[in-house]
Amino acid sequence: MSSYWLSIPLFLAPLAVLLLWQAFRRHRAEARAARMAHELSDRSRQFNLVAQELRGLGLTLMGRSTAHPDPQIETHARALLCLAADVHDVAAQQAGPRVVRDSPTPLAPLLRQAVEQVSLTLAPGRREFRIGEGLDNAVLLADPRALRGALVQVLTRAVRHTREGDPIVLQLVRSAETVAITVEDEGAGLAAEDLGAASDGQGTRGLNLGLMVARQLLHAHEGELTIEAVQGIGARAWLTLPRRRLLAEDNAIGA
Repeated sequence: MSSYWLSIPLFLAPLAVLLLWQAFRRHRAEARAARMAHELSDRSRQFNLVAQELRGLGLTLMGRSTAHPDPQIETHARALLCLAADVHDVAAQQAGPRVVRDSPTPLAPLLRQAVEQVSLTLAPGRREFRIGEGLDNAVLLADPRALRGALVQVLTRAVRHTREGDPIVLQLVRSAETVAITVEDEGAGLAAEDLGAASDGQGTRGLNLGLMVARQLLHAHEGELTIEAVQGIGARAWLTLPRRRLLAEDNAIGA
């Protein structure tokens, strides 16, 4: 090693030291990236195992409800299957960006499915879900499972911040460039400490974990999730998509 350094002209010694330092930093960064990739892969595998177990339980319950018809068992079976799909989505997001499979998606049935799934978590409580008029013929170009997953997360937030019998209103709002599903509640609103730092610098606050998943699903649709909240008054969530994703509509409510 000493003969190597002696062979380097004195004025090149600092450059050689710099190159060695950069090589060391690159090697350390590559090792850290490999370690993180391994941890993400292991975490995704664990999530997938949980999703498989939930899916198995859901299918077992679904089979029992078929052999012995019972609406309650079928409802819980569907809830487990939806939960399994959500856990699988989390695993996919750990592995990389979500890839959506777009198809023409009637909006009204999708909203009703999301409301039904969230309502299962309320028993024996309830909320007064209201789906705006003029949505029966609205059709979006979207991944129905991913969009329903985002809606479930947003509706769950609304449920957690409202009381027994409170209204939660879902509507369609369109503008020249966007179309948005809004979820409005008259609950207590989200306190600042529950929301964290502002996400866009314009008063829309940061999102909790469930809403972060919803936001990722909206991003996969080239959209965005924002929430306007006033403590003591209520909140309105905007699931905004590009206007070109609205394939058909029927008296949608204007912005």
